[in-house]
Amino acid sequence: MKSRSTLATWLGSLDASRLAHVLGTRKDAVSPPEPRSVGELADRLQRPGSVALTLPQLTLPHLQVAEALAALAAPASRDALAELLGAADDEPTRALEAVLEALTDHALVWPDGAGKLRMAGPLRQAWDTPLGLDAPLEELLAGTTSDELRGLLTALGVKPPGTKAERLSALVEHHSDPEQVASVVAKAPTAARKLLDRRAGAAPGEPPQFIMFGQAGPGLEPGARWALERGLLIQDHHRYGPARMPAEVALALRGPGWHAPFEPVPPSARLASVTPAEVDREASAVASAFAARAASVLSACSAAAPARLKSGGIGARELARIGKAAQADDAVVRLALETAYAAGLLGRDGDRVAPTEAYDAWAELEPSEQFAVLLQVWRNLPLTPTRARDEENKALPALAGAPPCHGCVQARHGLLAAAAQLPPGQGMTGTSDLGPLIAWHRPLADSSPQDGTPFAAVIREAELLGVLARGALSPLGAHLWSDDMPQLNAACRRLLAPATATARIGADLTAVVTGTPSARLAALLDSVADRETSGTAVVWRFSVGSIRRALDAGRIPDDIAADLTAVAGGPLPQPLSYLIADTARGHGRVRIAPAACVIHGDEPALLAELAAHRRLAKLALRQLAPTVLISRSPLDTTLAALRAEGYAPVAETTEGTVRIERARHWRAAAPVPAPRGTSARDTGRIAATRGAKSSAAIDPNTLAAQLLAAPPTIPDPAPFEGGVPFATDTEEIVAGWAKRLPYSDVRQLAHAIDAGQDITVEYVATSGNRTVRTLSRLMLDPPYLEAWCHLRDAERVFTLSRIHSVMSVMPE
Repeated sequence: MKSRSTLATWLGSLDASRLAHVLGTRKDAVSPPEPRSVGELADRLQRPGSVALTLPQLTLPHLQVAEALAALAAPASRDALAELLGAADDEPTRALEAVLEALTDHALVWPDGAGKLRMAGPLRQAWDTPLGLDAPLEELLAGTTSDELRGLLTALGVKPPGTKAERLSALVEHHSDPEQVASVVAKAPTAARKLLDRRAGAAPGEPPQFIMFGQAGPGLEPGARWALERGLLIQDHHRYGPARMPAEVALALRGPGWHAPFEPVPPSARLASVTPAEVDREASAVASAFAARAASVLSACSAAAPARLKSGGIGARELARIGKAAQADDAVVRLALETAYAAGLLGRDGDRVAPTEAYDAWAELEPSEQFAVLLQVWRNLPLTPTRARDEENKALPALAGAPPCHGCVQARHGLLAAAAQLPPGQGMTGTSDLGPLIAWHRPLADSSPQDGTPFAAVIREAELLGVLARGALSPLGAHLWSDDMPQLNAACRRLLAPATATARIGADLTAVVTGTPSARLAALLDSVADRETSGTAVVWRFSVGSIRRALDAGRIPDDIAADLTAVAGGPLPQPLSYLIADTARGHGRVRIAPAACVIHGDEPALLAELAAHRRLAKLALRQLAPTVLISRSPLDTTLAALRAEGYAPVAETTEGTVRIERARHWRAAAPVPAPRGTSARDTGRIAATRGAKSSAAIDPNTLAAQLLAAPPTIPDPAPFEGGVPFATDTEEIVAGWAKRLPYSDVRQLAHAIDAGQDITVEYVATSGNRTVRTLSRLMLDPPYLEAWCHLRDAERVFTLSRIHSVMSVMPE
């Protein structure tokens, strides 16, 4: 409440323009309706969700300053913060002031009435151990008694005051002086000094040493008692758990030369001069090529909708087929599919992924407009589309529907921010230098572990889209970074040429289209020719097979020639005209009719009578010759229908001989084996019993009465089927996410989580591979399950919805 009141006081002291700036900076957290008072605004800025939205957008120095401020006892002075960060010179001091001003603009840090710095509570909670430091001494001693404080002061050689508050204040004052702490540790035994030095330099996340109940035993390290007696290590007031080192003690032991990391200047990159014209030319060529290939990818999906894997997504085989049809590599296919799906151009249709109605409208747009739609989607796409392998180096399907990856979005935004900060007229000689810059601008961004260099996948995507050209941010990337969609659309129209509506048809039976073909031209050439290459120029080749394909689709030769003449802008080459005429002349000379069986005989009148018989109309008989009829019904059905009408046909075999119809007597191939576990002595008794039962007459009425009188044995329904409620909260959580598991498996998995037992599960990975894994140290984090995987011998995260069955661990 105190932090909230100081924030409200600070907000109330701002003038209208400054307050509007804070509101504008935090528009993602302060959503409509607008706050009616400064107090309400302070409440909103103190919510965890507000900080969660802002934190990933901060650069590395912002996070470093915030972490250092979180490590200091609140409220902290600017001088203490500057000393901790080592910002003693003019340049680091100015950089620190700029960072603090930015944090203030986000309402994450603000000054109180005494000039001290305070920070939002949720921001402080973002670090468990900021800078690897534990809580301050006063917080760790909250449950300590007055007598214990007197003992600590006496061991330090300090005369204890009279009251508990005074004793606590004296101890905090003593430990806050680095020189006094260093003097005490200098007199410590060697074992205690080594222990304290090791604990003071522990990295964040390093597990502390446990001291059980403060007594000598297996968990007590050498020298630990000496440190506990002087408050250099603090035991929990219940005397259980790890001994903790106060932040003041750790900072004192790290020495005056230790400073928290503070990197206000971004990493340097190798730069080379590049003109805007060169950037525009490369961005235009790359963007045009991607737009053409993306259109080809979606056209291939329209012609043959790719099938989805049982585990979800489009597998490697379908991706290879689409890439071959569109003349595009795997990265382009994945990028086009993911952006099109996010834009609503593709959708799931049963076990396939097919274009939607929105695709038809998109296909009629100009290439610049098509490209702008996909580029805008890519900016905030919650995944890395071109990532083809998981952490186990297994193939990942496209459109797998993975959980949103906010770190992937920040990686993309970090790339745009880093490239936007390059000097005008300068580009990077190697895009690998962009990785450290992205990490500086967005420290919380995600980089694929398969990347050889940091953020290689997102950099490659930016190059494929023309966002990066010649190592610099292109106009497309600049407008994408500023989120100026009208200017982005204008840049796309300037850099991408309009669609081409004509083709150059040569005597070598090829049609060449320079640039991106229009939707109508591409559809026409795809129907009568085969696409050979794609890119800045697209080539189709005419052949007998492609012309026959058009004729099979119902086109007539004159229409084919007329349509091609219209797009060629002149008469067709003679070889193509001859090809169309020759293919049409032989088309349909042989016809194939569907038939299930053939009826033939020596009497034309009899067969004509059969063809005209009304009661045989259901057979769909068709007369091909005076003595030949075909039937669309199977042979046995046709045979039975003719015999039912009084005719006496006979059936023939495939060799043309008369089929002899003899009655078959069914016999078992082998005797029925005895049930498992039956001894040989009982086999004869079982056989005799079977014979007696088979010989006894069974009354159906008696059997029905017995079945009706039998008690029901239907099991109780599961909770999610309207039955009894869940036994534990864990069962309800697991059942809500693990939709594939029956209730018995849900109970078994929930019991293993609560009891800390090992469990064996059948798991289907995102690649579709099905494995059986034994898991230990289960930790539920819906919708995931964190556990130690015995198969991989490492910590792994499993999606609950991909667990298909649960089994007890088999004893060794």
